[in-house]
Amino acid sequence: MSLKAARLRRSSLPYLLLLPALLLELLIHLVPMVMGILMSFRRLTQFFIRDWSRAPWTGWANYELVLDVNKPVGEALLRSFLTTCLFTLLSVGLCWLLGTAAAVFMQEGFRGRGLLRALFLVPYALPVYAAVITWAFMFQRDNGLVNHVLHDQLGLLGGEHTFWLLGGNSFWALLTVSVWKGWPFAFLIVTAALQNIPGELYEAAALDGAGIWQQIRRITLPSVGAVNQVLILVLFLWTFNDFNTPFVLFGKSAPEAADLISLHIYQSSFVTWNFGTGSAMSVLLLLFLLIVTAGYLLVTTRGRRNERA
Repeated sequence: MSLKAARLRRSSLPYLLLLPALLLELLIHLVPMVMGILMSFRRLTQFFIRDWSRAPWTGWANYELVLDVNKPVGEALLRSFLTTCLFTLLSVGLCWLLGTAAAVFMQEGFRGRGLLRALFLVPYALPVYAAVITWAFMFQRDNGLVNHVLHDQLGLLGGEHTFWLLGGNSFWALLTVSVWKGWPFAFLIVTAALQNIPGELYEAAALDGAGIWQQIRRITLPSVGAVNQVLILVLFLWTFNDFNTPFVLFGKSAPEAADLISLHIYQSSFVTWNFGTGSAMSVLLLLFLLIVTAGYLLVTTRGRRNERA
């Protein structure tokens, strides 16, 4: 084998090793995505499940239907979208706040810190279905732990036991579960970022008379700013697309107050058997997430460049 052929073989080896992963990515994500886009332009119902390519071509009719807020389908989608935005804002904000506070608190060494760190990560390590099913039992009205503690033991809520999985309370129940299982991830990421901050900075700040809050504001938060930008984006995408939590907690049909858009699209597709409309909703959701992600990355990247300049 010539020297040129040997070099070519060595240089092409990494790409050959990546080829199986790229093919799997194509099959698992890109192919279903393209099929979903094609399905959104057809009137695909249960009558064409056997051969969806025979479904009538409707053009933009499905998109016009779901975007018309004056009709029931569009109105329900808009309400679900706004509910998801509020839910995502609160969940991401609380996850970041609790995770950052816990990471800063755990930065100093003390007895039992390792055990406490392990306990903090338990919600993140548990399987989602097992954790959410446990919360569903805890939120039961008659024999759930939440009502037993709040009503019977502490007496914080008077009167009859509260329905946590029905009505307006379902939103707060869903938010509680989302924050409980999401904040340990923020804690883990921020903890890793704090390890890169030299301790001499805090010592010098203390000698200059800076208090704990000034140290957090002037040293900690700016030092983990880049990490927080990525963390918030990841939490946003995970939370906005979360399907497992509301599906396990409420089943196929969530209360109106907790009707997240992921579960709403599932109902529109697999409950009403209108896959064309559901596909159109999915494509619109994908476009929204792409626009938000691109805008967020553009703003944060420009901000980092301005800080360096």
